[in-house]
Amino acid sequence: MKNTTVLAWAAFAASQACGQTPADSPAAQDGNRTLRPVVVTPTPGVAQEAFNTPASVDVVDRETLRNSQLQVNLSEPLVRVPGVIALNRQNYAQDLQISIRGYGARSTFGVRGIRLYLDGIPATAPDGQGQVSHFDISTADRIEVLRGPFSSLYGNSSGGVISVFTADGGPDKVLEAGSAFGSDGVWRQNVGFSGTEGPWNWNLGFVHFETDGYREHSAAKRDGFNGKVRLDATRDTKVTLVGNWVSMPDVQDPLGLTRGDWERDPRQMSCSGVVAPAPCPIEFNPRKSVEQLQAGLILDHRIDDVHALKLTTWTGHRSTEQFQAIPVGAQAAPTSSGGVIALDRDYRGVDAQWIARTRLGANALTFTAGLYADELQENRRGYENFVGPVLGVMGNLRRNEDNRVRSFDQYAQVQWDSERVTLTGGLRHSEVRFSSQDQFIVAGTNPDDSGSTRFSATTPVLGVVYHVSDALNVYAAAGRGFETPTFNEVAYRPNLATGLNFDLKPAHSRQYEIGIKAEPAPDWRVNAALFQARTSDEIVVQSNTFGRSSFQNVGESKRRGLELALSGRIGGAWSTYAALTYLDATYSTSFLTCGPPPCPTPSVTIPAGNRIPGIPRTSAYAEVAWKHRPWGLETAVELRHVGKIAVNDTNSDFAPAATLFAFRLGLEQKVDRWTVREFVRVDNLADRKAIGSVIVNEGNQRYFEPAPGRTWLVGVSAAYAF
Repeated sequence: MKNTTVLAWAAFAASQACGQTPADSPAAQDGNRTLRPVVVTPTPGVAQEAFNTPASVDVVDRETLRNSQLQVNLSEPLVRVPGVIALNRQNYAQDLQISIRGYGARSTFGVRGIRLYLDGIPATAPDGQGQVSHFDISTADRIEVLRGPFSSLYGNSSGGVISVFTADGGPDKVLEAGSAFGSDGVWRQNVGFSGTEGPWNWNLGFVHFETDGYREHSAAKRDGFNGKVRLDATRDTKVTLVGNWVSMPDVQDPLGLTRGDWERDPRQMSCSGVVAPAPCPIEFNPRKSVEQLQAGLILDHRIDDVHALKLTTWTGHRSTEQFQAIPVGAQAAPTSSGGVIALDRDYRGVDAQWIARTRLGANALTFTAGLYADELQENRRGYENFVGPVLGVMGNLRRNEDNRVRSFDQYAQVQWDSERVTLTGGLRHSEVRFSSQDQFIVAGTNPDDSGSTRFSATTPVLGVVYHVSDALNVYAAAGRGFETPTFNEVAYRPNLATGLNFDLKPAHSRQYEIGIKAEPAPDWRVNAALFQARTSDEIVVQSNTFGRSSFQNVGESKRRGLELALSGRIGGAWSTYAALTYLDATYSTSFLTCGPPPCPTPSVTIPAGNRIPGIPRTSAYAEVAWKHRPWGLETAVELRHVGKIAVNDTNSDFAPAATLFAFRLGLEQKVDRWTVREFVRVDNLADRKAIGSVIVNEGNQRYFEPAPGRTWLVGVSAAYAF
């Protein structure tokens, strides 16, 4: 009943006439009419109106990205996109939990199951593990989010695609500085410089962020840079350089809470279940340090009116050092990898693409083909997290291996447009190779666990759009996808055995979707999609003990649901937007998993019909806004709803549903060459107690990561054009 009420409220808000630029449209306007957004993600390399694609794709534009937000977490703008769950864990030692139509929900480290891109440079490694810490919202022009069958055109782990694009510099040179501060010691500073000079165009941005953290032991600092420089070498050739850097030293990890701990004090760091004289987790000072440097080059060349080439290449390095709160006694076994994880990763890749725009008779025909190859080389080391009686320091080496994963893909896509029908088909063949060279061998206790494996898959997709009228499109799409295990998921074998778990197989999915895209009245838009996905050999947690998560394949899972986005305006002052999602994600076949340790053999039955953990059945976002352009004033009330979330495969507990309200107010003044903006924001207006996210299948039942109560944020920025 509560979920139905929330969805009805959001639909009502969307039905009330309003007039803000919706989340799926750009800020550009033609007179008083908002232009349709143009996207490139559904058909790589080919720009087209999102309205005419046979796929669920939404755009969050630059105005929305900057609209009275902290501009630090990707969860801020993604909350507006139907089908996407982006949970802010209030824990900067762990990445955001992002899932699309349920894909990626099981991840407790990084982002997996979906593909991530920044200016066309993959932020997802060839094994499917992704990171978003280097994504800079302050310099972004837009975010494109692709869901459904057409995601499979991106190869491994493509349950969905999130693409962030850095804005081009404008005709003026603009120097901008901004700052925001708020509850729990939140402080963000940024400075940017953008512009155009002759054939050169650039946008450079630096950001510093820090927080004391909502919870005990959750302070964090982050410094970052993102830059894009384009050279229009000739009328037909453009060269773009992109680079970014991020540094996050000693970010504190508050870990999760048991239900009892959360109910007693959501700000604490749990010591539940620890029996004296064993130390509490905080005594190990759990924390993580990350540094990443990445560079890429994009070459666009138009050969003639028909043919064009695009070459993208990139390279980067990421180092991670994570101290875990693993008890000293648990590290005594010869097979233990210790309590400190140290990773050094070097990666590189190339994507070469040919695009032909021609005609077949009287109709347009566009053909795209490409070759894609990337490689990740990783040195993974494990250390004890103690030296004698001193905890939380790097001790003896317990693991050392050199890992390598490579992918090589070939893909092609064709699109045929007639007056009433658009047909789009694509095919991608992917091959992913894993290898590991064990460098830590102890005779009699720790054997040589070197090994390798190879996966391959061919993923087709087909979509059709019927153009009923200029204001109504109906579409359908179907496709296949696959998802290999990541190196983190093969890192541990079951039963505390040594070596990598190369017995894991890829998961394979079949996705179907039908939908409508309509503009029933000027400045009104409705997008709706029904979808279903079936996955075989689903990869799930088998055991989670002492910081070691081992995984297994199980029979089949099913995801089906409805997405709805509505936006509209009346006059020039009031606006509304709403995004609603219903997602039923369950296991279709029963399987066995581990109970409390030790677990030599899985013995706990997970029955068919259990909900897949980490996925709410309902979610919604809605807002009603008022803008007074002469004053540069905008104010809005927002609603965010997330349904209850299963915390484990047994469905023994759930994070409760939460419906939270927020208020924002922004001002803008333009004086000569200056543009000054101020804003104030209040989240969780009713100061409700809520769970921000869950740690799926956490072995100590510390599943819950609390959301803060009422918080406030104030910001100001000034830009000078010259």
